[in-house]
Amino acid sequence: MSRMLPALLLVLTVFGPISMDLYLPALPALTQELDAATSVAQLTVTACLIGLAAGQLLAGPLSDRFGRRIILLIGVVAYVATSLLCAFSPTVETLIAARFVQGLAGGVGIVIANAAGRDAYAGSQLIRFYARLTVVGGLAAIVGPLLGGVLTTFTDWRGLFVFLAVAGAAILAFVLFVFGETLPRDQRTSGGFGHTLRDFGTLLRDRAFLGAVLNQGFLYAALFAYLSGATFVLQDIYGLSPQWYAAAFGLNSAGFMVFGHFAGQAAERWSVGGTLAVGVAVTAAGALGLLLAGVVAVPLWVVVLSLFTLASGVAIASPPATTIALSGYPQMAGTAASLLGMARFGFGGIAAPFVGVAGALSILPLGVVTTVSAVLAALACILIVRPRHHAPEPAVTTASATIH
Repeated sequence: MSRMLPALLLVLTVFGPISMDLYLPALPALTQELDAATSVAQLTVTACLIGLAAGQLLAGPLSDRFGRRIILLIGVVAYVATSLLCAFSPTVETLIAARFVQGLAGGVGIVIANAAGRDAYAGSQLIRFYARLTVVGGLAAIVGPLLGGVLTTFTDWRGLFVFLAVAGAAILAFVLFVFGETLPRDQRTSGGFGHTLRDFGTLLRDRAFLGAVLNQGFLYAALFAYLSGATFVLQDIYGLSPQWYAAAFGLNSAGFMVFGHFAGQAAERWSVGGTLAVGVAVTAAGALGLLLAGVVAVPLWVVVLSLFTLASGVAIASPPATTIALSGYPQMAGTAASLLGMARFGFGGIAAPFVGVAGALSILPLGVVTTVSAVLAALACILIVRPRHHAPEPAVTTASATIH
């Protein structure tokens, strides 16, 4: 097992954030060039989110059956091709369709990173690994809009998608030379679609798993509502340039990284459930700040602070919730990761369009969507209270011995 595998697994988590974030500073310009309504342009975000959810739902069970490597290679090649298709889309309708397929391909990297990590880690190492995934996701969220803001000074939104294709090609080379199979043949599942449905049923009957998945789904609905709406709030309402928007977005993403890192430590040393509860509470505080901004006029710093708080809360909750969801099912890690990823991106895809229902000059829908999502995430935690009964942790594998 290559010693560079941990780095590759972390790199794979940038599929979703980079696909989502790089072109956000150019979203208003894209809307104008393609002569699209704000809500229709936001469907390019929604289509990618739904694709990311569906891609994980497909790739997870397939990787449990056929292995991680072959499914990952197919996904990365498809990602490169569909990124180029996005770049040359002549209409907003074509772009929406291309973004959905791009999301399908991008979802493969996310679910493989989670599943392969579960193949290689156990116990406290697993918590630390998922904390690192959260941190890298935040790093990608910083790099994406910042780089997108810089690139918009040299190219248009089409050039941004070409950049994504080039980045995908670089990841493909990394996978070819670094990624060795993490799931041995004797540990793979057998059977077809019926077996997959039975695995889904087993997972969804577990209260702790279901609670963690719903919690993450609702929290990421709040997060992706922020991703979809913040560009219009900060640029159209408060008049920030694409570069200043990218800087504000980068600040919030830095909070996501920092708090994601400390959440992993807190979950390991203090309490997994307690850390999750703190994350939900912090997210709710940020959402209430946005709701206030939608009701009364507030200065820019209040909105930025609220967005920062919301993103940080999601980061705090992510490592403990992921650990709760995946730690009990090493024999179907890909399938479990696929349901978790489907909830995160699927719920986000559903929530994102509601942010634009009042046009580009109102914060209120963003405040309502994020607040409702935070409340539902808190209610989902009730399901986690009852302890689960599952198989004991497997011994640390040879792969995990090389990952530190």
